Amino acid sequence: MSKSEPKGAWRYWDLIGIIALSFLLDAIIVISPDSIIRKVLGLAFVLFFPGYVFVTALFPERKELDNVERLALSFGLSIATVPLIGLVLNYTPWGIRLKPILVSLTIFNLIFALVAIYRRKTAIKPWIPWITLEDVKRELEWESSSRLDKALTVVLIVAIITSVGVLAYVVSHPKPGEAFTEFYILGPNGKAGDYPTDLKVGQNATVIIGIVNHEHRNVTYYVQIWLVNLTWDNRTNTTIIHEMYKMPGWFNVTLPPIPVNIEGNWTPEFEKNYTFSIDRPGKWQLWFLLFKDRQPELPPAPPDGNYAKTPARDLIIKAINGTIQSLKLNIYVHK
Repeated sequence: MSKSEPKGAWRYWDLIGIIALSFLLDAIIVISPDSIIRKVLGLAFVLFFPGYVFVTALFPERKELDNVERLALSFGLSIATVPLIGLVLNYTPWGIRLKPILVSLTIFNLIFALVAIYRRKTAIKPWIPWITLEDVKRELEWESSSRLDKALTVVLIVAIITSVGVLAYVVSHPKPGEAFTEFYILGPNGKAGDYPTDLKVGQNATVIIGIVNHEHRNVTYYVQIWLVNLTWDNRTNTTIIHEMYKMPGWFNVTLPPIPVNIEGNWTPEFEKNYTFSIDRPGKWQLWFLLFKDRQPELPPAPPDGNYAKTPARDLIIKAINGTIQSLKLNIYVHK
């Protein structure tokens, strides 16, 4: 530690800085949530600040801990404290969400930083993180070191700085999350229920088709609707498609990607009302098939419109096997 210790407010520069950076992070998250500064500050805010102010408040005297011990405890206590705060929040109405965690940690940092300032002010020989280039040279025994030792020291310092830089880059440029598409159907009232599953011949029914793009790129979606009559053969463990008809209302839509929102309420990206009727009695399945970027070509339409004996039947087989993203409604149509 330097013999010329700082005076006045500079004696608390580290604790005042943590308070200022905590409030700065709050402002950045509100103003520019995708900023790289948020990611860098966020790491320190979670992994270092809470433990540092806590350790400084507990051990204000210089003799109580050395620098390495303080550094290690700052990281260790931060890793222990933040989950405990999250556990407490889990039993409150606010839950474990971004804003409650942000506010809680900011208050924690503020309170213990103020306690640490008071404790340092009243300490006999307070520990103050203040070091100069001369202190570094003395700690490294620079003047008495050989050229080889000096070279190795420089290499070590460069390696540490490089490692920190690489870590910062990896954290600030994370790999994209899993790419997927939400595909759903809702009942006419916009709920996952009250589906039209019991109809009369020719009776109109409505469902809501929804798509949400989490593919990290613009995607053109194609939706096919098929009316299918099929049975399962227990002897051969195969699906037998008896009838398969194109339903009107096929469509396509291009959607931009949107991030997965795990902090707020879920909101739809694209929804479309689909009204249909079935002019044949019996037990039917209404299949909704989703294709990305392009849809497969269909064979020529049979004279009676039944695609069950054409290669188009493979679309339903693949949907049953899960290789095509799809949804279905089981519908009973009576006269």
